[in-house]
Amino acid sequence: MAVSQVGEESPLAVSRERAWYIVHCYAGSEHKVKHSLEQRIASLGMQRKIFNIVVPEEEEIELREGKKRPVRRRIYPGYILVEMIMDEDSWAVVRFTPGVTGFVGMGNQPTPLRPEEVQAIFKRMESKAPRIRVTFKPGQKVRITEGPFADFVGIVDEIDLDKAKVRVLVSFFGRETPVELDFTQVEKI
Repeated sequence: MAVSQVGEESPLAVSRERAWYIVHCYAGSEHKVKHSLEQRIASLGMQRKIFNIVVPEEEEIELREGKKRPVRRRIYPGYILVEMIMDEDSWAVVRFTPGVTGFVGMGNQPTPLRPEEVQAIFKRMESKAPRIRVTFKPGQKVRITEGPFADFVGIVDEIDLDKAKVRVLVSFFGRETPVELDFTQVEKI
């Protein structure tokens, strides 16, 4: 039985196929890491092994003070996707990029994403209708900003994200009455 020397065998499985890998980086610095990695790929001539870098984001509409604001939100904060052929050189280029803390996988072994996982992420990123993000929650007090109940204060009873509606319980003639409104018709107090 032969005993291997330290550094003789690599725990990294070498692949000759392109695959997408998840790379962990510092949260909030995903775009900076992407830019740094693109520069390292160009300067080290790794374009034939590292192909695409993606920060998974989606379009959201944020409602603040009764106004709609489009914003880009990271789907997975602290992670980027890298399409590459995994070998020692390409692993080292990605792993030793400033801001990268490692690959997602078992131990030192990066695990490639399955094609259906990659498709699901890209499908979510390419969604035509932006998601609506609200700043109020059930049980919270809100002010109605427009419509027949303008300036009434009520309590959020239910939120329907699919229809972009909120049901607010308003005290009307001494008893609570449910009123269904658009997200843009209420503001958090």
